[in-house]
Amino acid sequence: MPPTIDVIFDFGSPNAYLAGKVLPAIAERTGATVNLIPCLLGGIFKATNNRSPGEAFGEVKGKLAYEGLETRRFVAKHGITGFRMNPNFPVNTLLIMRGLIAARRAGVGDAYLAAVERAMWEDGEKMDDPEVVRRVLDAAGLDSAALIAATQDPDLKAELVANTEAAVARGVFGIPTFFVGDEMFFGKDRLGQVEEAAAEVSPARAPARRPAPGRAPGWPRRR
Repeated sequence: MPPTIDVIFDFGSPNAYLAGKVLPAIAERTGATVNLIPCLLGGIFKATNNRSPGEAFGEVKGKLAYEGLETRRFVAKHGITGFRMNPNFPVNTLLIMRGLIAARRAGVGDAYLAAVERAMWEDGEKMDDPEVVRRVLDAAGLDSAALIAATQDPDLKAELVANTEAAVARGVFGIPTFFVGDEMFFGKDRLGQVEEAAAEVSPARAPARRPAPGRAPGWPRRR
């Protein structure tokens, strides 16, 4: 049976965006299905008494500068183009995370995911402003009015809360977090271990190959 890689996801994490550029090649090499699970990073932080790196390490000399260096190395290694830190960071993602669930229900999840990620981590849009969200979605050919209206559905709101609570119950404390079976891996720098774990479940797959320079696709289509 092909392996599944569960991805605990929130648009507010730049590292989740970066991981999404690498996962398609991992899925191709291992035959894995990538299961993107919308959650609220803020809710995870609150439930686990965690804090963002800026809050946790802001007073540690050299720590955040080194984190920036590691990000630049990751971007260069995987040939990721277009990425830049959002000048509005941190962004409240409640609306756009509910919107992702709404878009999936409407059958336009892939287009929504691509449009919002591009707006967040390439174009520097302020994606906690409903008017900006409307403009971004309309420009992508999506029905912004219908999607934003759907975010007020009580069942949809409950789904996002349930996803977040379930992630915490699995041991999640931050994003991106990945699961292969019951094995948990935190952070984009653990993607090599994620691939190894997926390959163990799918031993017939060809040995791992490094992606061609400059190849940085988006998330695999939801299966």
